[in-house]
Amino acid sequence: MSLIQQAIEYGAPVFLVSSPLTSYADQILSIHRNRSSAGFSLDIPLIMLVASILKVFYWFGEYYSGALLAQALVMIVVQMALLKVALDNRPASGAKNGIEHAPFSGGSDGGFARPYDFWQWRNTKPYWMFLAYFVAILTMIHITPISESDTYISILGCIGLAVEATLPVPQILANHRSGSCKGFRVSVLAAWLIGDTMKMSYFFCSEEAIPWSFKLCGMFQCMCDFYLGFQYYMFTRMTPRAPVSSPEQEERWGQGEKDIRMQ
Repeated sequence: MSLIQQAIEYGAPVFLVSSPLTSYADQILSIHRNRSSAGFSLDIPLIMLVASILKVFYWFGEYYSGALLAQALVMIVVQMALLKVALDNRPASGAKNGIEHAPFSGGSDGGFARPYDFWQWRNTKPYWMFLAYFVAILTMIHITPISESDTYISILGCIGLAVEATLPVPQILANHRSGSCKGFRVSVLAAWLIGDTMKMSYFFCSEEAIPWSFKLCGMFQCMCDFYLGFQYYMFTRMTPRAPVSSPEQEERWGQGEKDIRMQ
């Protein structure tokens, strides 16, 4: 076994299990410090919680890599912490600062209105109730003969992995709506890109049995993450700088008048 193969075989699982912490710890701390989750798409915790819960139930029928199961369990804990911090520090309703929090805008920002205001609720309790009902329904199905069906297990895995593959999409759309990447931590983007590299190396080079559904969804997510990186570069590059005014201009236009713009 080559040195690179050994590094992938033993190093990649450790990285995958710890990646939820390295990816989202900075985002959680940033929201807590700033007392605001503006600019952060709350759909990210939704996607990762639903996908990770489905992957846990998928394991009971597929028995895939233990490292991927451990990653899903750690991800559930981290995303629940991120959801709580984001809900506790959500911006005021109707705030207009160029980066209005899309999940709490109720469709007023030009987006479509979700049925029953799904994941746009003003109260905190419905978010946790939805997750509790979701786990309860899957648990009830799991104790029935349906869970022994190969078709059911395959559908469960495909849905879970497909949902996870769409992870970058809400943030990409939120950035397009606001014309900015403000509120989205570059540390999260860097962790996603590094994680994609390690994950794809593990999927295609590991000697463990990795289902092709993991590989296909991983490739799609990898392309979305790299587009998000390109988007971050373009928006950061296009952010205008405040012009330097001369004393004559200040005297002409008024001292103390501020240049207000979207950053």
